[in-house]
Amino acid sequence: MSMIAGFLLSDRIRATELGTWVEATGPDGRRAGALRFDPGLLLTPGARERLVQAVIVDRRLAESGMAGLVPIADLVTAGEEVWLLAAHAVSPTLSELLSAPAMDPASAAAVLVESAQTLAALHAAGLAHGSFHPGTVLVAEDGATLLGERGLADAVRGLPPAPERDVTAWAALARGLAATWASGARGAAELFERAAVTATTRGLPAARDGLLAGRDALPGGLISRDLLAETARRWSPPASPGGAGPQVRDEGEIATMLRVPGPTQEPVHFGPGVTPAAAHGETTAEKIWRDGSRPGGPARHGMRAKKAGRARRRRAVVSAAVFALVIAGAVLAWLSVRSSPDLVVRAATVSAPKTLGCRRTATITGSLVTNGEAGRVTFQWLRSDRKEPIEQTETVPSGKTTHTVQLRWTVKGEATAKLTARLRVLSPIPQGQKIEDKATFTYKC
Repeated sequence: MSMIAGFLLSDRIRATELGTWVEATGPDGRRAGALRFDPGLLLTPGARERLVQAVIVDRRLAESGMAGLVPIADLVTAGEEVWLLAAHAVSPTLSELLSAPAMDPASAAAVLVESAQTLAALHAAGLAHGSFHPGTVLVAEDGATLLGERGLADAVRGLPPAPERDVTAWAALARGLAATWASGARGAAELFERAAVTATTRGLPAARDGLLAGRDALPGGLISRDLLAETARRWSPPASPGGAGPQVRDEGEIATMLRVPGPTQEPVHFGPGVTPAAAHGETTAEKIWRDGSRPGGPARHGMRAKKAGRARRRRAVVSAAVFALVIAGAVLAWLSVRSSPDLVVRAATVSAPKTLGCRRTATITGSLVTNGEAGRVTFQWLRSDRKEPIEQTETVPSGKTTHTVQLRWTVKGEATAKLTARLRVLSPIPQGQKIEDKATFTYKC
């Protein structure tokens, strides 16, 4: 096995259009991934600069609270090679699960709803995925759908964002899941086909809403991550043929490509012999690499360089020990935060009776699609017969990806009218997104 920037590479690899993904273990001990780019893709003038910009944009999206993308730890060079380091497991992909016999329509609907939500958010920001297909759709251990390689293919090829390509690819995925995971459920297959048509005619938000509103066509009427989570937790990717992944020849040559605004615009280097003061804007992976990694190849320096290196290491013993303690504390604190993920509401749908008779009470039902974590959700009911909203807060238990809320609406008087109830989620929701839905019924008396 080899190590690069604190990421321990395994012998499990997967080829993609961009290069080779390698299963890895991150500096924090969690499953991660490293993508070694095909060198030929980066020969085009400006390709590396565009790649750096795409990665910086993704990191800023994550910092702003946008969910649904595989988090990126760093983009580094190792000699002549370029590596993307993902701070998340990069398997299983949807393409690896398409043949899984146990998958069901509820799982397919969850994948389609969450991927449509993420793509729609990207498009609203003026961005696109650029290479959306089952091989770039990942399933996390909690069953969440994450999109990998966002913008990378367009960046290396110099192509502008094209949301319409994402929409066409999403519609193809919906039809593919209808033919695989919903092949034995006619209603579900028809629902996915309608979603594909809606996406290409009215857009991804409308397709997502159609899936949520039409979930009664699914077996049990459920959109669920449960089976996806169970399958992802059991996932054990096969070892690569030959039993050896790509090798990093000289870790001392590793340098981050992500430049940090400051007095210097040179790439930030790290590795043996680079001190904390020289590592401007270094990432967590760089810090841990410098303090905890070991050189992977034979020494290439002469005796003079060796003696100088030993002298520098002796002078740095005390400061390195203190620095290691600081990093250890930071990593423990980071792991503590990561061990308690927050509740997030990703979507909402509302249903109501079609008609209501005299002096009757209508039960309006809202369904919240969450990430399966525990927490408190705050929402409003807005009734068309009153100005002031009805605000409520409920506790959501962990382990379930849907939560039901209700509004009891009593109507009196002799009249015929159409009434509308709107459910608006206030928190917790992804930053910059609006999550709401409405239902209309007719009162006759």
